[in-house]
Amino acid sequence: MTATEIAIVGVGKIARDQHLPSIAANAAFHLAATVSRSGGIDGVENHATLETLLAARPDIGAVALCMPPQVRYEAARAALLAGRHVLLEKPPGATLAEVEALKALAAQKGLALFATWHSRFAAGVGPARDWLAGKEISKVEIVWKEDVRRWHPGQDWIWQAGGLGVFDPGINALSILTEILPVPAHVTSAMLEFPEGRDAPIAAELRLRGATGFDVQAEFDWRQTGPQTWTIEVVTGEGRLLLSQGGAELDIEGEAPLRDRDHEYEGIYARFAELVAAAKIDVDLAPLTHVADAFMLGRRVVVEPFED
Repeated sequence: MTATEIAIVGVGKIARDQHLPSIAANAAFHLAATVSRSGGIDGVENHATLETLLAARPDIGAVALCMPPQVRYEAARAALLAGRHVLLEKPPGATLAEVEALKALAAQKGLALFATWHSRFAAGVGPARDWLAGKEISKVEIVWKEDVRRWHPGQDWIWQAGGLGVFDPGINALSILTEILPVPAHVTSAMLEFPEGRDAPIAAELRLRGATGFDVQAEFDWRQTGPQTWTIEVVTGEGRLLLSQGGAELDIEGEAPLRDRDHEYEGIYARFAELVAAAKIDVDLAPLTHVADAFMLGRRVVVEPFED
């Protein structure tokens, strides 16, 4: 099998921590170049702009877009128009409409487009989905709290319009929720805390209602210190299920617990390889729809200023 030449656009923390090792571990891809104005990776060809890369390297068949969501649409559109398969970091875009437009363009061009939700590839998520299938759900509780200083040090884009704020990590929980629930749910209310002078929330409380009448309570906060908290508890008529550590650990009453390492991005690139080979589209907008609905319905509260 000939490896697909791939380029990473945006060489930040997530690209270095997750994308680079996952590409290196996957024989279906070969990292051919990067795009970064602040410097690329030692030993790898770097371009200052995506336009330069697309013009200089027609042999590169795929790009992984790891820049902030506010500028991802234009980059994805340019890559698709140039005939390249596209992987979108989460969230796939700043708005629902722009991602729908990318789906239409990818279909028109016969190219792969993958909106990645890395938390869905956590070890416990698939087994949780399978166990919940067909069960009657009583309630769901999500607690997703982490320290923004640890994960996004000095990154202003997350506090700007379109950066999502606390929903940048919170959408990971929503991506798991929409994957494991046997029936859909919709947002019924939200409370969003905006630090003074910021355009995106630092904390949020959401309420959702499942199609069969159960309630979902979700609490997101970016001010957590010490251990980080990423849990989803689902209560059913046949017992309780708990996903923790972002989905890497699964506890079901009466069954042996599941504990595994972080291999979410390995799963992403395995899936992307399938999509590239078949020139298929995998874009699920359900998690981003919940975030958009939270902004539409949310009661906004201004809290004290936050500084990194």
